[in-house]
Amino acid sequence: MNIGFVGVGRMGANMARRLKDRHLHVTAVYDTNREAATKLAREIGCAASQDLSEVTAQSDIIITVVPDDNAMRDVSSEEGDNLLVNARGKLFINCATISPQVHVDLEKLAKRAGAQTLEACMASSITQAREGSLYLMCAGSKEAFRNGEPILKELGSTVRFVGQSGEAAKVKALVNMVMNINTAGLAEGLGLGAALGVDLEMLRKVFSQTGAASRVLETDGEDMQNREHSCFFSAAHAAKDSGIALELARSVGLDLPLAGATKQQYDQMIAEGLGELDKSGIAELTFKDRSASRQKAAD
Repeated sequence: MNIGFVGVGRMGANMARRLKDRHLHVTAVYDTNREAATKLAREIGCAASQDLSEVTAQSDIIITVVPDDNAMRDVSSEEGDNLLVNARGKLFINCATISPQVHVDLEKLAKRAGAQTLEACMASSITQAREGSLYLMCAGSKEAFRNGEPILKELGSTVRFVGQSGEAAKVKALVNMVMNINTAGLAEGLGLGAALGVDLEMLRKVFSQTGAASRVLETDGEDMQNREHSCFFSAAHAAKDSGIALELARSVGLDLPLAGATKQQYDQMIAEGLGELDKSGIAELTFKDRSASRQKAAD
């Protein structure tokens, strides 16, 4: 089974490395960042395709890990160079966090081209991508899931089928919405604790043993305290994903004030030039004397 990758940033590259380690045949990689694609291709011994159609031609399964809705539409457009050229019989596994409707639209385009699509939304990060322990939520036809499952089991420790096209994207949007709210809440708790002179090591331990415990506390608490924001999941992606959830809420007439306030904070990070920090960098807005906007106002 020949496997191609479109989008080899932090997640896509490590997924490709994982499959290579498992002796699966990665034949082609593509990225708008040609240097990144060429470097990875050299490392794992495959082609760095210059065109999207080349990836499809050289692969039976094409895994896409692109940044957003627009990027997904670009690679699957029916005009010019795109992944659907001569795509009959191919399976596209789309791992990007994008709007549910884009997955639905892509499935229709792929069917016209004689191909299949499968959502495989990831609720994990870079380390899990490299280790093959991703949590994968899948949606599409059951046939597409059966065809893609053997590959996905090499990438994920949990591979869950949740329904028809678009459903996994909805679940992923909710996962990230709640995660982002938890992250913002933790940053405020630690920021207030620091301003009150509370020992943060002690405070984090108390949080972990009480109702303030969360997965985010485990992954981000120490980083917030130490201002260590090496990127595993960027603030810019957090803003985008919170936006997807808010659009879904609007579509069913729900007001989500916490999700809205959280998105505003991540938007502020982007405005302050902090969008490429890890989501834990939201603490830069809540700890006293850290925020660029507050420091500018003080000056």
